[in-house]
Amino acid sequence: MLFSDSRSLYEAFDSWSAAMRPFSAAAGEIANLLNDHRNAPYLPDLWRAAPGFLAARRAASAWWYLAAIFTRAYDKPAWAITRTEVNGKPCGVAVETVAEKPFCTLIRFAKTVEVKQPKMLVVAPMSGHYATLVRDTVESLLPHYDVYVTDWVNARDVPLSEGGFDLDAFVDYLISFSHKLAPNLHVMAICQPVVPLFMAACLMSSARDTRAPASCVLIGGPLDTAQSPTGVNTLAMDNPIDRFQRNVIALVPPRYPGAMRLVYPGFMQLAGFMSMNPDKHAQSLRNAVQNFIEGDFAGARKTVMFYLEYFSVMDLTAEFYLQTINSIFKENRLAQGRLLSRGRPVDPKAVESIALLAIEGEKDDICGRGQTKAALALCANLPADKKRYHLQKDVGHYGQFSGSKFRKYVLPVIQEFTAAQGKARAAARAPKAVA
Repeated sequence: MLFSDSRSLYEAFDSWSAAMRPFSAAAGEIANLLNDHRNAPYLPDLWRAAPGFLAARRAASAWWYLAAIFTRAYDKPAWAITRTEVNGKPCGVAVETVAEKPFCTLIRFAKTVEVKQPKMLVVAPMSGHYATLVRDTVESLLPHYDVYVTDWVNARDVPLSEGGFDLDAFVDYLISFSHKLAPNLHVMAICQPVVPLFMAACLMSSARDTRAPASCVLIGGPLDTAQSPTGVNTLAMDNPIDRFQRNVIALVPPRYPGAMRLVYPGFMQLAGFMSMNPDKHAQSLRNAVQNFIEGDFAGARKTVMFYLEYFSVMDLTAEFYLQTINSIFKENRLAQGRLLSRGRPVDPKAVESIALLAIEGEKDDICGRGQTKAALALCANLPADKKRYHLQKDVGHYGQFSGSKFRKYVLPVIQEFTAAQGKARAAARAPKAVA
């Protein structure tokens, strides 16, 4: 598939999405009509008289609602975080813009009460979904940290005049944000951003940067793709880079601000996500319908809310996607010590003071066990008391950073580690007593 064909595919999908909006709206209204018991008298008499009328009405409503959400055009979801608790007391939360760059807005979840807490920068995944995918993570962190997040911009909305964005630009962004939020900063990267955060830590260490973070929390990221390869690794290894260029890279249609930018479109990424576990997704949606039929509305809502977020995808720049595929997955340059960033060697052995916490999920089928833990071995000159590894039992990829097990088991590990490293960093910078 040539770029011209890819552009046509993007335009065709865009046109189809626009054409389906009336159907999606109508399907949603039908679902609401069927679900409202006040409308029962207007339904066919035979249907109302049937013994399984309630179950049938709920089933029809649920399937019409699924039809609505599968054909809906999704914009960026709202953060919808307005409250939290600090020391057991409720307080308000407001989103503030701290810094703006063409491809990212650095935001802060500011509390309405004055409280001194360690700063935590959450580097959200840039793997197709919006930063709101880590909403649950942010909500879990808020009672304990002053939370900042990288809120990524859909590449189709960035004009060509703003230039490109590749893996090296990602690293530059993180170094810039670290400088802005220093001192006493901790940084958490989730999934794909583990790579650029680790690269930034290496480069700042090599430069003896005094504004480097006190610690980096690395969760489920592909630092050494030779360890426990998954389907994601196999896909990258089994296909030449030009096949990715031909088949998944497209031109943004003219109606968007980023017209003519080369991107990996969000809708194609979503198709790839769904194709990795089609049976699992189908069963999950069937379970949601059954929950609704049986009156388990909380269970059905939990599944639906996940997919409303999951279906909200954004375009990635072609250069970022292809560079990551080639350098990290296919050639594994980072783990082999052959990676350069703008001509600068990315040397893990230079890391001597930035503490590292590596977290993995026992059942992660996206980033295999050992791929994140590799950071600890690569940083051979980092003291043992600045390294820690946590394997969370019985969780998959998402359970490492969200959900009940994250809050119960993983978050306390993060709190303990960052507290210890914050104290160690403060002690190291404290003025020495004169004899």
